Amino acid sequence: MAAPVSFARITPEDRPPFTVAYDRKGAGEPVVLLHGIGHHLQAWRPVCDILAASHEVIAFDLPGFGASPGLPDGSSYDLSSVIPLLTAAFAELGIDRPHVVGNSLGGLLALELGRTGAVRSVTALSPAGFWTPAERRYAFGVLRGMYAGAQALPQPTVESLARTALGRASLTATIYAHPGRRSADAVVAETRALREAAGFAPTLAAGREVRFTSDVPDVPVTIAWGNRDRLLLPRQGIRAKRTIPGARLVRLPGCGHVPMNDDPALVARVILDTVS
Repeated sequence: MAAPVSFARITPEDRPPFTVAYDRKGAGEPVVLLHGIGHHLQAWRPVCDILAASHEVIAFDLPGFGASPGLPDGSSYDLSSVIPLLTAAFAELGIDRPHVVGNSLGGLLALELGRTGAVRSVTALSPAGFWTPAERRYAFGVLRGMYAGAQALPQPTVESLARTALGRASLTATIYAHPGRRSADAVVAETRALREAAGFAPTLAAGREVRFTSDVPDVPVTIAWGNRDRLLLPRQGIRAKRTIPGARLVRLPGCGHVPMNDDPALVARVILDTVS
């Protein structure tokens, strides 16, 4: 999936209008893809063609990330505000109760959409919200460090580092188990996306007290966790399974926090098993 090709102006009934970037391909039952904090829709590129062979695939840049502008001044980035915005975006684009797949922040949003009954199924890859207070502080500290690093590095330095496997590891090893497999162009683009993410600080601030504690009883749920996740530690998957007893818990061997690039075939299979 290349750069976003479309923008939609969303006009919720009770909230200010906002703009969202998205890409759409394939045909069949709709599958919506939601990325993590500081990332962009291109994170899904390794699995999009596989999914689009049998489904309509819609990847979003969440508000304030990627090519989507930040929310209007005064708008909140907390769950209770963002979930209605996503459902309004689905309605605007004619997406009727999609299957939803999310990674990290996107996984938390996917589970919340499942809890509200807005979707047909949920696949959550290393979802946020199942941390202890200490684990959350650790994860937020790592994320702040990545954000500061992306802002501090001049663009020519990022481009130079991205040309080598070692340099790509220095930029992205926190989220990928196999950062050398990521292309130089992709690493440059996602570093820029993190640096320019207008939604990063307000989303992090809104997540200080977030924990997902509700069951999701009415739709199929799969929770998948990379065994080499260095940001949200794999033991959080056990807590997720206890919180959502009916969920299928899947381990992703050899995968990090953003597993779509580490093992695209495995991640696509997990998603397709859920949506089928």
